[in-house]
Amino acid sequence: MAKEPEGSGSGSVLLAFLLGAAAGAAVALLFAPASGKETREYLSEKAREGREKATEAAKRARETFGSAIERGREAYREAREGDTV
Repeated sequence: MAKEPEGSGSGSVLLAFLLGAAAGAAVALLFAPASGKETREYLSEKAREGREKATEAAKRARETFGSAIERGREAYREAREGDTV
């Protein structure tokens, strides 16, 4: 069976997305300069959006992890019950 390459998980995809977003924002600032106040407002808004997305992604990860743990516990219980019967 082929081994899946390291770093191909959803964490890597999220990191690549965030790095791409940051690079895009930097290029946008370089090619469309604005006043200092406008730039600070823009960066503040993007940081807020990034925090919201990260919070939501963490919430989904916790839910997924919790669900996986519960399924594992249930499988363990079923396996133990099967051994005693």
